[in-house]
Amino acid sequence: MNRYEIMFIIANALDDEKKAAIVETVKGIIEDGGEVTKADVIGTKRLAYPIQKKNEGYYVLIEFNAPAELPKELDRRLRISDDVVRHLIINKDDDKEIA
Repeated sequence: MNRYEIMFIIANALDDEKKAAIVETVKGIIEDGGEVTKADVIGTKRLAYPIQKKNEGYYVLIEFNAPAELPKELDRRLRISDDVVRHLIINKDDDKEIA
């Protein structure tokens, strides 16, 4: 299993219940084939530039362990979601620590 990190931005116009449901859905997708090690809801922040005419977004950061196929499925599902503005999945095993 590889270590990954995903950060995604949810449309801020949604109500809190819908935002929580999206976070739980992403966690559920991850837990189907891997395990969530850390979930951090950062909250509402101003975007660096407007995305889809939106100036604010709801940021979520999740660290997880999963096989190599799971990030591809997660990426596919988040790409078709209208409520997720942007997302980025990083393989943390590729990080090189500088001594």
